[in-house]
Amino acid sequence: MIISRTPYRISFVGGGTDYHTWYEKHGAAVLSTTINHYCTLLVRELAPFFTHKSRIVWSMIEEVAEHNDIHHPAVKAVLEFLNIHQGVEIHHQGDLPARSGLGSSSAFTVGLLHAVYALLGMISSKRELACEAIHIERDILKENVGVQDQIATAYGGLNKVVIQQNGNFEVTPLILPYARLQEFHQHLLLFFTGVSRTASDVAADKIKSIPQKSHELYAMHSMVDKAERILCTGQDITLFGELLHESWMLKRQLSSKISPTFIDDIYNRARQSGAIGGKLLGAGGGGFMLFFVKPEDKPKLCDALSDLLLVPFDFESSGSQIVYHDNLHYSRMAMTRRDYAHLRNQHFEESQPLNRPRLTRLLAVDSSQPEQIKREEAV
Repeated sequence: MIISRTPYRISFVGGGTDYHTWYEKHGAAVLSTTINHYCTLLVRELAPFFTHKSRIVWSMIEEVAEHNDIHHPAVKAVLEFLNIHQGVEIHHQGDLPARSGLGSSSAFTVGLLHAVYALLGMISSKRELACEAIHIERDILKENVGVQDQIATAYGGLNKVVIQQNGNFEVTPLILPYARLQEFHQHLLLFFTGVSRTASDVAADKIKSIPQKSHELYAMHSMVDKAERILCTGQDITLFGELLHESWMLKRQLSSKISPTFIDDIYNRARQSGAIGGKLLGAGGGGFMLFFVKPEDKPKLCDALSDLLLVPFDFESSGSQIVYHDNLHYSRMAMTRRDYAHLRNQHFEESQPLNRPRLTRLLAVDSSQPEQIKREEAV
């Protein structure tokens, strides 16, 4: 049995520049952190005592005779990518709602890769997990996704991520004094709007608009260095809130789907109640909203948004981890014992070792292949 735990993330500035249609021409940069809410996945080999070969438990329960019958797209893609033919059982538990702007889908893909590799007895680096999760989501499943979520959830921590045009990327942790980090955290509030959305719908519209939004994207890119300087040089911390507001005003111009009327209403109420800045997390359309507010103004803001759910959180720095490892295998020889005769109508396949090299950079995207518009993210 393998259990992986992968954190969700909050993106502050730079989101939107991490789509391949932009960074392959201009590069990209993102400032984000992971938080102490997690996607937890339990993975184990499933002994052939059942009518089904594999069992997948997420927002639904799947019991399938063949892996081709698996409904969850990421599970099916990961098992195929890693040549998993034997029966497996996978259980998912998410601390927060899916489709809500915290990178839950990418945390799921990263965590599942991590757990299944461990099931095969293979160690994964954070870079390998990030690159292969991006490959599965973007290149195999043809989703409209950027690359920041997979990198953030694999690495963990408060980081500046710089993505080069050739697909290489650098992850630079922001090393802050404890008092400065606490001061930063004390100015943040996270609310759930109660509305989930399929990110790929909004992302598809954003990707189409990228050629006409160069001014906004260049400005959003430049804000990453500004945000880093504010946090790391001891400047007035409220400048970060003002930058967050400026970034949100730019981001909402990328697509009319990013900020529906009800989101604008929430943001305006927050600003009138003391919020210096804020943003809707993720692609847009719904999910979680982050606000930057002075600690003394928090009660007023919480009263103004009393119809929303306040979600406490803290920063975390571990990234995706294997938190439990007890790898028990069922061998082919055991399946041929006389007392297992009733199972002989089943076809047993041992997983073959992976001989291909691991991915350590982002692959170029074939722009001639159409992007898939939707993915079921209800993990």
